[in-house]
Amino acid sequence: MENADGIGTVTPAMVEARARELAVINGHSSSGPTKADYQQAKRELTGEEEIDPQEKNVESGPESEGWDPVPGSSGRQAAESLGEDEDAEGRSESAQMFEEGINEADHDQMRRAAEAEQKSDERES
Repeated sequence: MENADGIGTVTPAMVEARARELAVINGHSSSGPTKADYQQAKRELTGEEEIDPQEKNVESGPESEGWDPVPGSSGRQAAESLGEDEDAEGRSESAQMFEEGINEADHDQMRRAAEAEQKSDERES
């Protein structure tokens, strides 16, 4: 497997080289890499996740101060939703098909019994 060994320890020279590449890609190579280029280069080389500033502010605060849609609201229990393949009675698709098969078999059996009885009556007459 090619390139599976990793790059090892990330050095300042590696970050500098990648930042220069990013500057060229971003079209500002004549002025040199920007602070953003260096930050992106470091993230790419070290595998850090890119977090936007707004999300970073949310994550840095205490969890108790997280999103509250209506301050002071205690909320309510959401209604239990049925699964994708469940009917109004909560039966799965396979259970529905099983019951449908049973009903068809009962119907077929009753129809055959009625036909047999009709033939029997015709013979007696």
